[in-house]
Amino acid sequence: MPSEDRPAGILALIGGNRDFRRLLTAGLVSQTGDWAISTGLAYHVYTLTGSTLSTAIMLVVSQLPDVVLAPIAGMLADRWDRRRLLVVTDLLLAAGLLPLLAVREPGQVWIVYAVALWTGVLSTVLFPAQKALLPQVVPEEQLVRANALHGQSGQAARLVGAMAGGVAVGAGGLAAVVWIDVASFLLSALLLSGLRPPAGRALAAARAWALRVEPGTGPLVVYMVITGLGEGVFSTLAAPFVADVLGGRGDAYGLFLSVQAVGGIAGGLAVAAWLGNVPPRALLGWGTVVFGLADAVLFTYPVLLYPPGAAPALWPALVLIAVAGVPAAASMAGLMTLAQTRAPAGRTGAVFGVLVSARAATGLLGMALAGTLGDRAGIVPTLCLHAAGLVAAGLLALLLTRR
Repeated sequence: MPSEDRPAGILALIGGNRDFRRLLTAGLVSQTGDWAISTGLAYHVYTLTGSTLSTAIMLVVSQLPDVVLAPIAGMLADRWDRRRLLVVTDLLLAAGLLPLLAVREPGQVWIVYAVALWTGVLSTVLFPAQKALLPQVVPEEQLVRANALHGQSGQAARLVGAMAGGVAVGAGGLAAVVWIDVASFLLSALLLSGLRPPAGRALAAARAWALRVEPGTGPLVVYMVITGLGEGVFSTLAAPFVADVLGGRGDAYGLFLSVQAVGGIAGGLAVAAWLGNVPPRALLGWGTVVFGLADAVLFTYPVLLYPPGAAPALWPALVLIAVAGVPAAASMAGLMTLAQTRAPAGRTGAVFGVLVSARAATGLLGMALAGTLGDRAGIVPTLCLHAAGLVAAGLLALLLTRR
């Protein structure tokens, strides 16, 4: 692609790059279906069994493959044609959902677990393949913008898919949600099948199965370990924070998560529109530092501004979590771009596989720590540890990613 055909800006990137447009749309469609099925399935399993343990088992089974198999999935993305890998994975995901149509009674919940494991394994393949394919269809000077848009499409999918899943399972039962997700995977496969990435991709076949942290990407793994712990803490304590610290109910928690997603979408658009030329190292480091500071204000304002026993106002939390979406999106765009540009030839997928595994493993550890520290130290102090971890991770990223 000649340089004169690479005008800056969101509209130019989307409108002038057919392959990126297809990759972006396919990700949005399939992730919307994922959120629909995960929302609808969690609700259906609970109503079917009446057991929170059953729902928890389903969620753990679906997430464990990221810990164990992500590095292998990343190496597959380096060894095989990435476009074909994505298409085949989408088709297998669509087919693997069909057994859910047979679930009618609590004794058949094992089918749900089997499908959750199947989809968890295959979904592990998608992320490293997508991120490794992106530099093939987007020039390097547009990678920050492309990563910002591609990453935040997941937030848009979360908003639409979670709502669609809840409505669909209420109106048409589990079958309605299954068919929504099947259709999303089939449409994604159709879009991806039309990609025309350059054929000249360097593959390091002899090293393709080497499980290792590549030179220059070690600081990114450290970053993922620290922030993965924090994500586990936040995901565990977000609901207690809204309920016990802010005094909100279920609708307030739903609004809190929705505003978080909207902030992420706005942040991704802001990064793509105005920060596309900022060095990815600066986006990762300073974006994470500002993200951590915004979270610190979010977690402490109910304690610092209100006397004990008083009900804090909810609106500052909504504003703060939306504002935090901008630095969060900047840090993620910087992280993805650094990983893509620092990975050795033929090892981009492997790098992303290691990053996903590190974050998933430490995320589970963070959930366990939050359960213990939240009860002993308190919700706000534990969440403040998460915020401090973000600041530390950002400063370490600035220090360790110097060439």
